[in-house]
Amino acid sequence: MKCIYCECTSSKVIDSRVSEDGTCVRRRRECCGCGRRFTTHEVVEQATVFVVKKGGGRQEFDINKVRAGIVKACEKRPVPIVKIERLVAEVAKAVNAGGVSEITTEKIGNLVMEGLKEIDDVAYVRYCSVYQEFKDVETFMTKISEILNKNKQKK
Repeated sequence: MKCIYCECTSSKVIDSRVSEDGTCVRRRRECCGCGRRFTTHEVVEQATVFVVKKGGGRQEFDINKVRAGIVKACEKRPVPIVKIERLVAEVAKAVNAGGVSEITTEKIGNLVMEGLKEIDDVAYVRYCSVYQEFKDVETFMTKISEILNKNKQKK
């Protein structure tokens, strides 16, 4: 590992800690050249997964786009950021755990909708309205009726 201060390639690890979710190792290092300390993060390199868009185009999977969509759906709702991040991690895990090189936007959208349904009904309907391209009020009403019926059955 190259020192960020003197660019010496010799360093020793002083401390290593695994992140809470177990996906990253934080290492505290000391340069053998200048003696200064710096931190590195070691993560497992994921295989590249491509997203097949509705129009047939392909692009590299970007978890930040998923996060942005979920955050937008939960905007001005009492949804803790911890729940949002947990859902983002679950979607990323499902996409990467599939062992495939391609996944459709439909599958990703369904994963997000399933998660949002458990977190917040309003965020779920917001996401559905954009993702499923609701064209009129009747479509909204159908989705809302489904949620109301589900809530009545729970009681």
